[in-house]
Amino acid sequence: MCKGSKVCPGDSLGSHRDTIEMSQPMGISITVRRATQDDAASVSTCLAAAFAPYRSQYTPGAFEDTVLSPEAARSRMMRMTVYVAITPEGEVVGTVASTLHGERGHLRGMAVLPAWQGHLVAELLLRAAEADLAAAGCARLTLNTTIPLRRAIRFYERNGFVATGTVTDFFGMPLHEFAKTLEFAKPIS
Repeated sequence: MCKGSKVCPGDSLGSHRDTIEMSQPMGISITVRRATQDDAASVSTCLAAAFAPYRSQYTPGAFEDTVLSPEAARSRMMRMTVYVAITPEGEVVGTVASTLHGERGHLRGMAVLPAWQGHLVAELLLRAAEADLAAAGCARLTLNTTIPLRRAIRFYERNGFVATGTVTDFFGMPLHEFAKTLEFAKPIS
């Protein structure tokens, strides 16, 4: 239950507001907040929709570990801080999870609904996670991704992540590590 982590589910958003709002190019205000257990099914649905186009490029085990069931999403919320990006109507349009061990943070499960990709949702989620991690003392932030997610890799590189050269096995697929140094929390808006 969040052992060894300085940023735990249920904590406030560091020194920031409990939610982050920003008007999107689509003219709709998006709010980023910490997920609750009630969001588990929506997180699962978001992951499924975002990763569906890549299913044939994933091994069955890798896809199952990436696209969480609602029960697995609830379990992740017990181990990691999960964020959701929501519309004013309460629709979850994006999600990401983070954890912190010592000065090393890690991101997992970044997903944005296809209709919302390219509309700053991923940026808002990344900024919220980075701000919380930096405020909690994170100096190095890592994430892992697969080659089929080329658009995501470009996004991470645009946001300061670089490939470390570390490649591990992810259910029969190469999993590439990316990292960046966090020096300060970036402004949210």
